[in-house]
Amino acid sequence: MTTVIEKNQKNGRLEVGTPLLEVKDLHVEFHTRDGVAKAVNGVNYSVAAGETLAVLGESGSGKSVTAQTIMGILDMPPGKISQGQILFRGQDMLAMSEEDRRQIRGQKIAMIFQDALSSLNPVMTVGAQLGEMFRVHRGSSKKEAREKAIELMERVRIPAARQRVGDYPHQFSGGMRQRIMIAMALSMEPDLIIADEPTTALDVTVQAQVMDLLAELQAEYNMGLILITHDLGVVADVADKIAVMYAGRIVETAPVHELYANPAHPYTKGLLRSIPRLDQKGQELYAIKGLPPNLLKVPAGCAFNPRCDVATDLCRTEIPKLHQVSDKDGKELTGRRSACHLWKETLHG
Repeated sequence: MTTVIEKNQKNGRLEVGTPLLEVKDLHVEFHTRDGVAKAVNGVNYSVAAGETLAVLGESGSGKSVTAQTIMGILDMPPGKISQGQILFRGQDMLAMSEEDRRQIRGQKIAMIFQDALSSLNPVMTVGAQLGEMFRVHRGSSKKEAREKAIELMERVRIPAARQRVGDYPHQFSGGMRQRIMIAMALSMEPDLIIADEPTTALDVTVQAQVMDLLAELQAEYNMGLILITHDLGVVADVADKIAVMYAGRIVETAPVHELYANPAHPYTKGLLRSIPRLDQKGQELYAIKGLPPNLLKVPAGCAFNPRCDVATDLCRTEIPKLHQVSDKDGKELTGRRSACHLWKETLHG
């Protein structure tokens, strides 16, 4: 029996662990009438073939702006990339021509957007939209593109795909539309998929089905996956590592199970406490006090300090750097970094 790895090697797929994407010191700002909003402020993260990176944080933390910058679909102006590198398989995408980036976008890096209904063209059949990728990038005939569209719909388990290939987006349920978006992202067999809130507005059962489908397809194709979400419950079983963002910065990174077991930043701790639990039935659900900061007027020091229960004078005056954390014996914890002056108290307290 041929293994998945042998199949991938035969088809030219990358081996698990092959470096795919590295974001280095990325800064993105928006110039508005009221001033400059620093939406992404020194973000660093990486993802390899076969690996899932979950990027967590509240709305406005910079998750989607980072993804749009990677894809090259950020509106500029008002957006502006003021600093940083985005290395895809060792090449800086920000230094490429638009034509070179277009060759990567869709074919090597694909994106699944959070609102499938608004992302799909309402006046084109789903078959035509799926087949367009093959006509444009592979030179397929209309008939060949239709057959490819049906294959993709069957691959993402849309019932009666051959009968439904001529249907329009509004004729599908929310879960089925999200499957069509996944099929579209898979059409060129990319090395990396960025999924931006792929389960938003779906019920819990459909969320689980969509996430299981993504995990299965990722394993089959050895894709890297960046999963952007604010829902920690969605990523617990699928992510390998997590990057937590707040006010345009990454405040903590860790392997998924270690972060859930013992967070090293008060913001992450607050997010975990906010998850509803079966053993807390009847109790008031915890919520982090206050609101995320206005990016035009980010607080001095740690941006989280106005909402933090343990903030000190140091937190209010000095911006903490993302640094390596260690266990109680001083041994460095692999993959664990925290941007908190009080990480020791948070992690070991």
